Amino acid sequence: MSNERVAVVTGAGTGLGRVIARALLAEGYRVALAGRRPEPLAETAGESTAARAIPTNVTDAASVAALFDTVRQEWGRVDLLVNNAGTFGPAGDVGELAPDDFDAVVRANLTGSFLCAHHAFRIMSEQAPRGGRIINNGSISAHAPRPRSVAYTTTKHAITGLTKSISLDGRAHDIACGQIDIGNAATDMTSGIATGATQADGSVSPEPTFDPRHVADAVLYMAGLPLEANVQFMTITATTMPFIGRG
Repeated sequence: MSNERVAVVTGAGTGLGRVIARALLAEGYRVALAGRRPEPLAETAGESTAARAIPTNVTDAASVAALFDTVRQEWGRVDLLVNNAGTFGPAGDVGELAPDDFDAVVRANLTGSFLCAHHAFRIMSEQAPRGGRIINNGSISAHAPRPRSVAYTTTKHAITGLTKSISLDGRAHDIACGQIDIGNAATDMTSGIATGATQADGSVSPEPTFDPRHVADAVLYMAGLPLEANVQFMTITATTMPFIGRG
């Protein structure tokens, strides 16, 4: 058990999760790195003695329960959950996308975030000192869809409802919850966007991206606030991304 702050980051093996986890480690957090594959998690941890790689499938309730049981047993508390794991899934409009593919995206993006929040919330409300913070990774797609992204867009709109519900339910337990909506951070997931992304009119145009370190800095700011203050929603995008005026 430690008096240091403890964070859980999902999807920590690659992309934004890796950048956020490493930023938290540099800030002095003990960080549980959750993700499906052990090897990328080990790469994220590097030589840090404050990192703990815990292979986790966020779509599986037992796997998520085991993640938080391990964190509580090892470090005694959870101060921060960053719900970052997710997938875009197959592209398709509402008439094209197979129902099983839709369900798979819902399980990864929405159910996984709920399961992690469920366990973090319970620990945060019972620990001493009480309370903590949950930061959900939303998306520009929580506001406006891309073409043929019905599953991803639906889950990201739902993440906003999850964020609001956690915020409301958390008031009585000193638990704050906010959402960061990210547009075109330069990761493997967005590599195709930089070369050409389908626009609302059907044209294909490259879109600007930005250094994902700026997302990590934003998460550090949100996480660093006292629990009496909360960033409810933050939107961070490449400055000239076609979001304002999209369509």
